[in-house]
Amino acid sequence: MATEKRPIEPFFRARGQEDADALVHGKNPAFLIEKIVRERILDSLYYRDQCFGLDAATILDRAVALDCVGGSHGASRNKPTEFVCLALKFLQLFPAREILLAYLQDETFKYLRALAAFVIRLTFPEKEVYLTLEPLMTDYRKLRVRAGEGYTLEYMDTYIDMLLTQPRVFEMALPPMLTRQQLEDMDELESRESPLQAELDADDQETDSHGTDDD
Repeated sequence: MATEKRPIEPFFRARGQEDADALVHGKNPAFLIEKIVRERILDSLYYRDQCFGLDAATILDRAVALDCVGGSHGASRNKPTEFVCLALKFLQLFPAREILLAYLQDETFKYLRALAAFVIRLTFPEKEVYLTLEPLMTDYRKLRVRAGEGYTLEYMDTYIDMLLTQPRVFEMALPPMLTRQQLEDMDELESRESPLQAELDADDQETDSHGTDDD
């Protein structure tokens, strides 16, 4: 006898518990954020008041208003930041790839870029993560990081490097990913010259040019 699937109640839908239209790394995109963090986000005042009814269009208004990054704050570090609340909402909405890339390439709102980079690290295939995020290593703007009961400063390029090399960022686990060197050894990626090395090479060429002129 055929069984009818029980309708998803609004409570579970709001908590990202319903079946997702698309799986990422084999799971519901919302589950890419660890359960304990996800539950704190869903129970937070900011998420309930400011994120609950957002859609792919209106979430942008919240994202451009961000003024810091970070995972949790407070004396016991159990209060989710607005940054991670919006990250979860992005995962629940799972906007088109083109939308995420447009947010990433926006140079006006640095925290929107940081948020898009975080979601891309969680959701894109590893090769695409490197190819998409590495160009941001030349963005040296400062970011405020909310942690504990205060703020610290970080730089965008350092933040991007953390996303590419660390298993956890802002105390949140990231999906496992092969290192760049491993992907190069597998011929999945070409070797990458650092922006600093490119600048040094350009300086050397300029020095050699001036030396030739003097002769």
